[in-house]
Amino acid sequence: MNEMTKMAGAPANDDNSTPPSKIEGVCVYCGSGKGLNTAYTVAARKLGKALADNGMRLIYGGGSLGLMGEVARSALGAGGKVTGIIPEFLGNRELMLKDVDELIVVENMHTRKQLMFDRADAFVALPGGVGTLEELVEQLTWSQLGRHAKPIIIANIDGFWNQFLKLLEHMKQETFIRDGLDVRFTVVDKAEDILPAILKAAKPQKPAAEEAAEESVLDKF
Repeated sequence: MNEMTKMAGAPANDDNSTPPSKIEGVCVYCGSGKGLNTAYTVAARKLGKALADNGMRLIYGGGSLGLMGEVARSALGAGGKVTGIIPEFLGNRELMLKDVDELIVVENMHTRKQLMFDRADAFVALPGGVGTLEELVEQLTWSQLGRHAKPIIIANIDGFWNQFLKLLEHMKQETFIRDGLDVRFTVVDKAEDILPAILKAAKPQKPAAEEAAEESVLDKF
């Protein structure tokens, strides 16, 4: 049985500079359209199934259209858990997918984004439009400012995000992204590489001194 909740606000998130120790929920940002390239739809379906197969809950924008609908229906079809979070005013425009097991209707976009953040242990950006871009950039900014250390994966399907990645590099060259304030994310080219990238990024990193000591011990064998 699916559950629908109406929420007027979302809890504020505490600072967290440590990656999550376990990935239970993955937030996927993507378009309410499908785009011209069928590879985007294929990637969305593969990602939805992969999340379900690995016992990870999909958290997404709650719509039934475009790539949003594709990733959600794929996860549901594979027996996965899906949380849709959608502002009330978008309910008709994006057509809520009411088949999800948890549908949360919120007051506005700000609450939607905050709640998606709070529920997720990692973020994936599939191809999409301005809304997808805005959601991705917000998470990159929060990470850059030390508000979280959750993995951020850019799924560069058929080079969709190439121009955005070039823009980030241009910002760095112009020193608007300065050393010490790096934007942390992982780029993958195939849907199959998304989950491995998430798990690798979430894996606790050992201090350099500890790694060097381990290598020194291993060298003796």
